[in-house]
Amino acid sequence: MYASREDIGYDFGDDSKVGSKPIKPNPNVDGGWAWMIVLSSFLVHILIMGSQMALGILNMEWLEEFNQSRGLTAWVSSLSMGITLIVGPFIGLFISMCGCRKTAIIGGILNALGWILSAYASNVHYLFLTFGVTAGVGSGMVYLPAVVMVGQYFQKRRALAQGLSTTGTGFGAFLMTALLKYLCTEFGWRNAMFIQGAISLNLCVCGALMRPLFPKDVVSEKHVVRSNSEDNQAKALSHSAETIKSNGVLSEEPEKKEEATNEEVLDSVQHIEIGGKSRSGKSMYGLRILKTVSQLTVTVRKGFAIWYSSYFGAASLFTNRVFVAFIIWALFAYSSFVIPFIHLPEIVKQYNLSSQNNIFPLTSIIAIVHIFGKVILGIISDLPCISTWNVFLMANFTLVTCILTLPLMQTYITLAVVCALIGFSSGYFSLMPVVTEDLVGTKHLANAYGIIICANGISALLGPPFAGWIYDMTHKYDFSFYISGLLYMVGIIFLLIQPCIQKKQPREKSTEEAQV
Repeated sequence: MYASREDIGYDFGDDSKVGSKPIKPNPNVDGGWAWMIVLSSFLVHILIMGSQMALGILNMEWLEEFNQSRGLTAWVSSLSMGITLIVGPFIGLFISMCGCRKTAIIGGILNALGWILSAYASNVHYLFLTFGVTAGVGSGMVYLPAVVMVGQYFQKRRALAQGLSTTGTGFGAFLMTALLKYLCTEFGWRNAMFIQGAISLNLCVCGALMRPLFPKDVVSEKHVVRSNSEDNQAKALSHSAETIKSNGVLSEEPEKKEEATNEEVLDSVQHIEIGGKSRSGKSMYGLRILKTVSQLTVTVRKGFAIWYSSYFGAASLFTNRVFVAFIIWALFAYSSFVIPFIHLPEIVKQYNLSSQNNIFPLTSIIAIVHIFGKVILGIISDLPCISTWNVFLMANFTLVTCILTLPLMQTYITLAVVCALIGFSSGYFSLMPVVTEDLVGTKHLANAYGIIICANGISALLGPPFAGWIYDMTHKYDFSFYISGLLYMVGIIFLLIQPCIQKKQPREKSTEEAQV
């Protein structure tokens, strides 16, 4: 998503224009360290997405501790889930400037800090800030680099690698549900959150595994450019300008001049440092500060340019009616998957099924079957005689049917069957990148998928509090599932009219071309 051509490690043929040597394929692409990246991403999904899917356990504890309404208490979980996805486009700015490794390590520290500070919460509003915002932003700073790094390290086996890494969500939901339930029973919810914060520090280890993918040729070429004459420096500067210009930003002459002046400041400071050894320590210290500020300015400008072109430069996506319809679906879809994880533990308690649910929690059933759903639906959609779009639609219809029928089930066995179907049908998440690519093309896939994830985050943010608010009004969860199911149906209707919009758009384009 944020990888430059050099990051991938292949020669695309453009470098011949600037006279550089062809870059050989990096041995770590599709092999070697790439599988360590998959392991890192898998663990990130366990620790972040898995923990968020197990928040229903803590939600019950918060209801008993603070004695607040269900709608207000549900905001804690939904803030953490929603912010993790919503901040994705903005975390891209940190990735462009600092790289995936530093961003993920900082995010791991922030996430652990959010869990630990939440152990000292005195009210729900305190949890909004510590767990919802702090831990949520930290989760986003780790989650996005984990997805981006897998895309950078894999070319031929990208679908397999992404599939293996995202199965960590299902494993995590199963493991973290059992872990949080045990910790809350043995140590209380406050100590459980403190322990979970310590466990979350392993996200820093996952971030440390995200080694940047720079081939040796590129690194050696940078040193050669620095030691060469001013002509080579001008070529390198023009090459970087062409690279940024290809992203659609900083293509104007004034911005080129500003960047050139920054490079000149760096060169002048270096020359002064070499020839000014006899100067006092204070002046040298000031020159080093000037050099650091100049380097930081160049890094921020280039990072912002790449980030801006990746998201705001793709405004043409919003003129695509098919993609807009897909965004509307995403706004309603994800909440229907999240609501059962947050409110099922309390529904089981109301039905007096806690003894059976303690043996094998319903949320764990969703999580385990969700793993198989991702794999099986992916295999089915890869068959030559099967349309990925039809598989995607059938999975959505199955999920919305389960959401609408779940309130009618009041025994453990029937609830377990419906939860299994929810877990299997929600495996369509693995098909979302494929469907998005079919809608917008390969060129806009990264930007479009980032927007879809952001829409899912808004859905996760508003869904659980809405369900809790409906319960506070009706004292039943039935209407919460009915209303969320109906809203989900509205999103599916937009998916059904997608073929009609897709047929209409080429006609409009052809008439416009004829007029021109």
